[in-house]
Amino acid sequence: MSNSLSRAVTSSQAGPHPRLPEIVLRHLNAEHLKPAARHTKDAFAHMLHWIGDRKNPLIMDACCGVGDSSRNLADAFPDHLVIGVDKSAHRLERGAGHNGHENLFLLRADLNDLYPLLVTSGLIFDRHYILYPNPWPKPGHLGRRWHGAPVFRDLIKLGGRFEVRSNWRIYLAEFQIVLDIAGTEASINRIFPDPPLTPFEAKYHASGQDLWQLVCESHPASRK
Repeated sequence: MSNSLSRAVTSSQAGPHPRLPEIVLRHLNAEHLKPAARHTKDAFAHMLHWIGDRKNPLIMDACCGVGDSSRNLADAFPDHLVIGVDKSAHRLERGAGHNGHENLFLLRADLNDLYPLLVTSGLIFDRHYILYPNPWPKPGHLGRRWHGAPVFRDLIKLGGRFEVRSNWRIYLAEFQIVLDIAGTEASINRIFPDPPLTPFEAKYHASGQDLWQLVCESHPASRK
């Protein structure tokens, strides 16, 4: 991790996007038709083989980067199976030498394809983290934010405790709105991480930026 300070998020968007409810409702009522890429289907099959017949509760660490957050979660929840996912093979390879956790599986996959596969499989997660996603702060980028993307309808079906962290509060305010539309209450709080979960969190905190956490408690995890 670089020791340089990080700039705060800047955007011409001063509040939640005005078209957000319209877009989310359209996605919630749409049928998922996009076929999954072969590399994600193969990674998914490998993940299912790793889980096997174990009944440990599951944790999803979405967009895990080099996997530091996934390793921290594996340490914090030794009785859980932690699945860290990132679309970049390069980022995952950078952190591969620091694994060594029997309860951690890192895989390269496109979450836009993986989320629907997880829903179809019937897997339910005890905890689901999205830690410091790319905020895509331009108003025209709404569709690239997780809560503004078509896959949101599958993302929220994984169950358990859902947590998103960001240094851009508007991102979490939008997530809170779409979760409410989907029938789930969420809270937003300022956090002072000690220790930080991710390299980004450490850098933003060192830069003096406000850090925010959205949490919603869903139904208890179960396994089909």
